[in-house]
Amino acid sequence: MGGVLVDLDIEDCKRAFKEELGFYRIDEIIDPCHQKGIYGDLEEGKLSAEEFRRTVLSESRPGSPADGVDRAMWHILIGIEPYKVEMLKKLSGRYSLYLLSNNNAICLPRAKEIFAEAGIEMDGLFRKCYYSFEMKALKPSEAFYKAVIEDIGLAPEEMLFIDDSQKNVDGAIEAGLPAVYYEPGTDLEALLDKVLEGNE
Repeated sequence: MGGVLVDLDIEDCKRAFKEELGFYRIDEIIDPCHQKGIYGDLEEGKLSAEEFRRTVLSESRPGSPADGVDRAMWHILIGIEPYKVEMLKKLSGRYSLYLLSNNNAICLPRAKEIFAEAGIEMDGLFRKCYYSFEMKALKPSEAFYKAVIEDIGLAPEEMLFIDDSQKNVDGAIEAGLPAVYYEPGTDLEALLDKVLEGNE
C-alpha cells in the first residue's frame, strides 16, 4: 500500500514526532520500507498500539498527549494520486485485487480514510487485505508470502506482486510469487500495462 498506492512522506513524519512530541529517536526506527525497533515491533504485531504509544510518550516531552502519537504517525501518509484511483477501479473489473502491507493499527484507520476521501472503499476494492501486524509477520519474510499464497488458493504463477522495496520483491520471488519492483513517483499504470500485456 504505502509507496505504491499511497504516497509517503517519511521526513514530515520525523518532523512531526520531533516538533510535536519531542521524540527524537524516530530517526532510528523509521524507514521508507523496513521499520526497526519499536516501530518494527508495532508492524509485526509484537507491540500493541497502546504499548507503542506508551513507549513513545515515555521518551517524549512531558505532557505530550497519546493522540499526538497517532497524529504524528499519520504525517507519513500523503494521499493517492487521482490516476491511481481510476486505475484501481479498472483493474478491479478485470482482476481480483489483494493488498499485502507492512502496516500497523495506528496508520491503518487513516489509510482507510485516505482511500475513502479518494472515492474508493478499501474493503470493497480489495478481495482481502493482509496486514503484517495481524499476521505477525513482515515482508520480506517467506512466512508472510507463503501464508498469503495458501490463503488465496491460486497457483502462484497466476498472481503478480508489486512493491516499492526491491528487498520485498526479491523475497516474494524466492517464495515463488511473481513480482515486480515499482519506483515511487513513476507511472504505476504504465508499469502494469507493460507487465500485464506480456502475461495475458
